[in-house]
Amino acid sequence: MNLKLRSIAKLFPAIFLCFFSFFSAAQPYQPNWQSIDSRPIPTWFTDAKFGIFIHWGLYAVPAWGPTEGNVYEKYAEWYWSRQNPQGKPSQAFTDFHNKMYGEKVRYQDFVKDFKAEMFNPDQWAEVFKQSGAKYIVLTSKHHEGFTMWPSKHSWNWNSVDVGPHRDLAGDLTKAAKAKGLHMGFYYSLYEWFNPLYKEDPARYVDEHMIPQMKDLVTRYQPDVVWTDGEWDMPSEKWKSTEFLAWLYNESPVKETVVVNDRWGKETRGKHGGIYTTEYDLIHDQNAAGQKIAHPWEECRGIGGSFGYNRNENLKDYETSESLVHILIDKVARGGNLLLNIGPTADGRIPVIMQQRLKDMGDWLTVNGDAIYGTHDWTKAPAIGKETTVFYTTKGNDLYAIVTKWPEKPIVINGVSKSGEVTMLGFNGKVKYSVSGNKLTITPPAITPANNPCSYAWVFRVKDGAK
Repeated sequence: MNLKLRSIAKLFPAIFLCFFSFFSAAQPYQPNWQSIDSRPIPTWFTDAKFGIFIHWGLYAVPAWGPTEGNVYEKYAEWYWSRQNPQGKPSQAFTDFHNKMYGEKVRYQDFVKDFKAEMFNPDQWAEVFKQSGAKYIVLTSKHHEGFTMWPSKHSWNWNSVDVGPHRDLAGDLTKAAKAKGLHMGFYYSLYEWFNPLYKEDPARYVDEHMIPQMKDLVTRYQPDVVWTDGEWDMPSEKWKSTEFLAWLYNESPVKETVVVNDRWGKETRGKHGGIYTTEYDLIHDQNAAGQKIAHPWEECRGIGGSFGYNRNENLKDYETSESLVHILIDKVARGGNLLLNIGPTADGRIPVIMQQRLKDMGDWLTVNGDAIYGTHDWTKAPAIGKETTVFYTTKGNDLYAIVTKWPEKPIVINGVSKSGEVTMLGFNGKVKYSVSGNKLTITPPAITPANNPCSYAWVFRVKDGAK
């Protein structure tokens, strides 16, 4: 080898090292869980605290599920799987379907009645804005495989080709963002009866799922990618870390997007972005009252189902008071609440759901300072079923949120000094005293004329969190 060639050969390691260093710098997140899990959760999400989940699809046509049984048996959005002998059959769903529609009617036939003719995205966005929610998560595709946007990977099984003949995801995205709301999408990794998924899961992932997810992200630039249906396979088979590396490194939302932890049957509460509980369940274990150190979010419906269930009655719905208390509980434990609504097949948000959201918004208008942008108080006592005083902090300030009007003074241990104590929305003075390591607040006299809100009341303790 002549001198020139030897010199070039010696340069190869250095060239390779420079190229690798450049590539690594340009691609900071690698397709493995250690790297993916190192990405911080964007602060807009941890500050937001309250979001609206929307389960909407063909299941809004039969709109039925039992109101008794365990949590998962009540889900009307599982209609196709429950009434189909090839899915997870339920006699209750089968009997209802055969009685109402007959054995020859297939789930696919419901598409002709999924018209969304009364869908008004601007009105929806206004309802969400008034609720005090800061972000929205719409089912772009549930386990049935029907997409709410014109996905070429779901030909003739999407809301533009059939049914409403409308880009439901796109229309709501525009309306929500115009109101200053963060917009996101739920996406089911698996599909119950997709032939490709059944025959060749690897091809399904490569040729259907990942291209479809990338199209959804590129087209609408969501702030949340909320996956589900991950339990069939480990994350390696779903190629989850490969997709997330693309999402964090190359996608148009790489700096702002938030994801959850449902990326494989082994990932909930361990990998991904935020951790998720569902009706207070995580890994089918009761998480009520627990503090979760990692950023997390509770998702649940106003009733027992996510998809609209016309079988539910008033007793099956949470009251406005209980929903405000649920929000307080989650935020005091360091989490967010993603509260679900189930629209009807013609595109309406049921009035009772609108009323619940409006009541929550009215409460947050007065007391939002104790919710948005707050953290849990590390000195707070454990939260149990009988807890009526919850705590949050923001900067040096401490907020004591009482869910039952106190008949006696409120005693807060762990506060050795404080500035002024005020009650949010109340114009009068609040008496308080500090002795040793204890703050005592004497609630003011409240009448219907000066009561600032319903359901719960907030005392702000200036510098009480120091």
